[in-house]
Amino acid sequence: MKNKILLSLILFFSVSGLFAQNAKQDALVLYHNGKYRESVMVCEEEIKENPNRVESYVVMCWALVKNKQYAEAEERATAGLAVSPYDLRLIEVLGEAKYFLGKNSGAMEQFQKYVASAPESGSRVGVAYYYMGEIFIRQARYQHADIALSSAVKKEPLLDTWWVRLGYAREMAGNYYEAMEAYDEALRLNSSSIDASRGRERVSAKLQ
Repeated sequence: MKNKILLSLILFFSVSGLFAQNAKQDALVLYHNGKYRESVMVCEEEIKENPNRVESYVVMCWALVKNKQYAEAEERATAGLAVSPYDLRLIEVLGEAKYFLGKNSGAMEQFQKYVASAPESGSRVGVAYYYMGEIFIRQARYQHADIALSSAVKKEPLLDTWWVRLGYAREMAGNYYEAMEAYDEALRLNSSSIDASRGRERVSAKLQ
């Protein structure tokens, strides 16, 4: 009888532990499901349990950027880099946070670090080049923007909005034929793109 009771207790606590484990939400799953605040909360709890858990810093920063909490993302990415100074994911997301905060020089530094060290197949290489291009546009350095955005569309050739920005950089640099090519590609990908249509009209007028 005692053995049966003991076995029942063991099974109960084993099942309870399994349910508790399953009930704990996965921060990355929450992030991918667009539940950014919930993802951040889970990451905060994980970091309380283990202050050196780099993965929690990474997912938290991604979620904070998506939730437009850029100052918090900058702070958390900096804290994460204190734990793991060479984590490329934190380097890149810190660049994004600084970009949205208007800290162009700081953002550019992070993106340059990222593209210099990331493998060619790195998942955020195209994004980093895109933001570098946008920073160059902010600075009216249009030839540099052309180079960065050209690298971006090589990595992510199906994003019409990136082709529009490439067209704009080339247009501002006075490279009208190349701008036309970029706007045409944007329209090929998205025929309803107003920005691409207007850009193409402006460039066409310049070429007449």
